[in-house]
Amino acid sequence: MELQEENRTGNRKGAEAEERDTLDVENQIQSALIKARAESKLTQSELAVKSGIRQSNISRIERGSAIPRIDTLVALAKAMGKKVIVSIQ
Repeated sequence: MELQEENRTGNRKGAEAEERDTLDVENQIQSALIKARAESKLTQSELAVKSGIRQSNISRIERGSAIPRIDTLVALAKAMGKKVIVSIQ
């Protein structure tokens, strides 16, 4: 009985850690996009025109209320003269 409770607790803690990791990645994407756009001296509207991604979608990504697909990130980066680089450690 105790072993089962330990496993359930351990699984819950594992899920919480996984959720934190996911949020960390989402925050990194959000911060990187904001920083890259600022460095490029583009407004959201200007980036929208250059990338073909709607300004409202760019805003949602930057606010953290949307997670962009890879192709969206690539289009945004390309419009800013940048590349998307992924690192798994």
